[in-house]
Amino acid sequence: MSSSLPPTLDPSAAKRFKLRQSLDNPAWLHGEVAKRMEQRLDWFKEEPTSWIDWEPLNGGLSTHKSIQNRYPKANSLITEPSERRLKLARQALTRNWISRYIPRFKDSKILIRGKQSFALSHTPSNSLVDLVWANMLLHLEPNPTALIKEWHKSLRVGGWVMFSCLGPDTCKELRVIYEQLGWGVTNHDFTDMHDWGDMLVEAGFADPVMDMERITLTYSSPESLIQDLRTLGGNFNYKRYQALRGRSWLKEFKSQLSLLTNESLKIPLTFEIIYGHAFKVAPKIKVSQSSAFSAEDMRAMLKAGKT
Repeated sequence: MSSSLPPTLDPSAAKRFKLRQSLDNPAWLHGEVAKRMEQRLDWFKEEPTSWIDWEPLNGGLSTHKSIQNRYPKANSLITEPSERRLKLARQALTRNWISRYIPRFKDSKILIRGKQSFALSHTPSNSLVDLVWANMLLHLEPNPTALIKEWHKSLRVGGWVMFSCLGPDTCKELRVIYEQLGWGVTNHDFTDMHDWGDMLVEAGFADPVMDMERITLTYSSPESLIQDLRTLGGNFNYKRYQALRGRSWLKEFKSQLSLLTNESLKIPLTFEIIYGHAFKVAPKIKVSQSSAFSAEDMRAMLKAGKT
């Protein structure tokens, strides 16, 4: 399988969007998806002793605190791809920041028991973790296969990854408008959940579980819908319109959005949300006359042989 999925994503445009993100206007949908994904942690009986929050500035900082609350003794590592984003994440998630809001939490004391660290490097330098958490990130990654392999590398045997991302039916209402009026593409191609499952297996994960849901948001005006789209990202398709659209186009776009109004006088917009998780299992290494493998793999194989 090609590591270039999704093939229509412009890496430079996605990178620019990430670098512009701030704490001032978070995407509501990302926070809601994070809450729903966190509920899936109820499925796992074992509690992680350590975990990575992979680029939480994008995926919802409020849920980071919820997971700390769920696993109060677990150490957490927060990673971001740039110094600026790392600084913003530290600003939002350090103990000093939390202490100013302690009265808002019923059991606030448990929020500061686990050790918390921040890093530009994703993979822990001296130890592996039990859980990789990546909310609403994968659809922005130009080389998802490499990213999934990095997740696998970051986990100890028995650990698992949980992630969410946008699926192909996202903003299907906008695609209809664009196609009818010959406006080109609305977004880059979002990958199907079955392809994500295949990539997890290719990276070495076992028993991937994938599911999806469609969330329909409704808006009282075209302006509120457009504002929400700006917080969610943008059109990262390399075939997107390259110039400024102009006021007349924006007026027509708002008019077309108004035509979508439903019986409740709201404008609907659909988002397909894909959820996935998978485990890192002991490697199956064929031993030949001359074999080489890591100490971590050796320990995992020896442990598996005793059970």
